[in-house]
Amino acid sequence: MITTLTTFILPKPVTREEARSIFLSTAPKYRGVPGLLRKTYLLSEDGRTVGGVYFWNSRREAEAMYTDAWRAFVREKYDTDPTVAYFESPVVVDNVAQQILSDAAA
Repeated sequence: MITTLTTFILPKPVTREEARSIFLSTAPKYRGVPGLLRKTYLLSEDGRTVGGVYFWNSRREAEAMYTDAWRAFVREKYDTDPTVAYFESPVVVDNVAQQILSDAAA
């Protein structure tokens, strides 16, 4: 399993309400994406940084998301370039599903 962290440093801060509106406008784009288990949108306290935490089945599926087209979409939507960091996620605790997931079980 892979977790990615995307961040975008904004040219000007946004409020929580502005961020929520922007996030809701882009959320449907991520429904049904192959390998994407969950996405959580992020907003820094000062409103200058936004991004997302994505939980993926595999790195291959994650890399399929972060294309030049995706980067262009981010650039147009947020007027900034994104950064993407990849992390191995060998164990995940899911308190909603009441499960502990391990990539060894895959």
